[in-house]
Amino acid sequence: MTRIVRFADDTGIVRTGVADDTGAIRTFTGAPLVAELLRLSAAELRTLVEDTARGPAAVEERDVLLLPPLDGLMELWAAGVTYERSREARVEESAEQSVYERIYDAERPELFFKSPPWRVVTDGEPIAVRDDSELNVPEPELALVLNRHGETVGYLVADDVSSRSIEGENPLYLPQAKIYAGSAAVSSGIVPAWEVEAPDALGISLVVWREGEAAYRGTTSTAAFHRTPRGLVDHLWRSHPFPDGAVLSTGTGIVPALDFTLNAGDVVEISIDGIGTLRNPVRAHQAELDWLVEAISHPLTRRAHRSRSPG
Repeated sequence: MTRIVRFADDTGIVRTGVADDTGAIRTFTGAPLVAELLRLSAAELRTLVEDTARGPAAVEERDVLLLPPLDGLMELWAAGVTYERSREARVEESAEQSVYERIYDAERPELFFKSPPWRVVTDGEPIAVRDDSELNVPEPELALVLNRHGETVGYLVADDVSSRSIEGENPLYLPQAKIYAGSAAVSSGIVPAWEVEAPDALGISLVVWREGEAAYRGTTSTAAFHRTPRGLVDHLWRSHPFPDGAVLSTGTGIVPALDFTLNAGDVVEISIDGIGTLRNPVRAHQAELDWLVEAISHPLTRRAHRSRSPG
């Protein structure tokens, strides 16, 4: 299996390439942005990736810093209440239960902006919980990588970290519950869509590690998805153009009970069959993600904040 990756070398130069199972990376000619790759059609991108994968290896993963595979004018969006378990959890936590009951079966899905590229973290980097929220949870999700034409060209593991108590108090607080530094994490390699045989039957697992023990475990499958991914994309593309493509996180089917919340020091581990694993330590304050601003111009800043064991 190959993965499209974005990485920085020891000089801080950012490039893109194709990584294989051995850890070898073959770089794209001209070092295009991921955003530039998503300006291609699905057929054009497949040809480019497969041609590049046949070339000589340029670097090894162990010798570079893998970066979140979003850049340029890409946007990260997310969907809500796309699994029955998500509907149940939203109803359980919310003071406005009928809102979530209605959206589950409505023709129009819940879609919301999640993050610009620079605020997204990846494997081994910290996520954060809001200090003004009592209940905070990870939301493990399959994310679609979409080109400018709305074609699904790849997949990522995503964590739509959420403040349950803020959203539950009032649905209008959704942006505060969902959009903040440390709330968006994705795996570091885009798995090409043409290498995933059955995206509608992928197992998803979540483990929250606390002091070496599993404080929470959960599993689901994309087979339990209440909406079609194509339907989500169609609605997203109705709103405005995405000149550099987008990533759409498709909602979660794993939501802990109301007696569980993330704590500082926890490690969230999300795995999706055939796509990969995303592992992130938890921080208690968004200020601990202030380094993301410096990392815009100096990507190697991320190295100092990355776990030595990203999973």
